[in-house]
Amino acid sequence: MGTMEFNNQLASLQDNLTYFAQSLTQNAEDAKDLVQETYLKALTYRDKFEANTNLKAWTYTIMKNTFINNYRRNAKMSTMVDNTADLYFLNSGSSSEEATPDSVYSHKEISKVVNELEDEHRIPFQMHHEGFKYKEIAEHLDLSIGTVKSRIFFSRKKLMKALKDN
Repeated sequence: MGTMEFNNQLASLQDNLTYFAQSLTQNAEDAKDLVQETYLKALTYRDKFEANTNLKAWTYTIMKNTFINNYRRNAKMSTMVDNTADLYFLNSGSSSEEATPDSVYSHKEISKVVNELEDEHRIPFQMHHEGFKYKEIAEHLDLSIGTVKSRIFFSRKKLMKALKDN
């Protein structure tokens, strides 16, 4: 396959590549960047493409691998390494700010509204807030998972309405 034919076929895949990039990144700008990076790699490694094979599959593979590599690179960059003897940074809280009077008031107000909920909604909501999984709450309260999810959902709606009214 000649260079011109390769470039034309590659250019004809733009809509397909954009759609695939959108499905991977869930972000329009990141998708554009991924498509551009895929084109660059496809053109750079054109000599690796075997004639009479599927160009679309080849470019999709390039895109998927590029996305995975970028994801891993970003995950590695955001990982914090703490080399202190007592793991000071990992053991210290994420925020050094103390509670302000406004935030204490808000917490009190929210707690008051939560405590005003009926037990059938308050208990599953509080358990979920404390970190229990839906299945654990369902087993503990002898309810179906659907009922637990529904009660937590309606608790949130009631809280938002009650806090909006205050």
